[in-house]
Amino acid sequence: QLQLVESGGGLVQPGGSLRPSCTASGSTSDTYTIGWFRQAPGKAREGIPCISSSVDATRYVDSVKGRFTMWRDKAKNTVYLQMRSLNAEDTAVYYCATDPICDSGHSLSTPVVFGSWGQGTQVTVSS
Repeated sequence: QLQLVESGGGLVQPGGSLRPSCTASGSTSDTYTIGWFRQAPGKAREGIPCISSSVDATRYVDSVKGRFTMWRDKAKNTVYLQMRSLNAEDTAVYYCATDPICDSGHSLSTPVVFGSWGQGTQVTVSS
């Protein structure tokens, strides 16, 4: 059974950077479409980027384009999310999950996930 474990969250000042990671065990992560999601207090969970298993292409939600980069390290069975120019609105619990809908016709802001979720890692942007 596939299990996902996120790490690398933390407290960072506005304008700073973090790089959470999501490591899969029980299967190889490169066979799955996989995505990063976040949920801020009082808000719905939203998708941020996802990587499609079929074409290895990455999609980003508009609010993080140019600031966040997602990539997959197949040798380590890990996906990363490099986050730059962080602001208070990026404060949330960040999750990874497998088999989200990642097609260009589907809004990432309304996540639909058919696979496994990780437990989440807290990211707090504050001075």
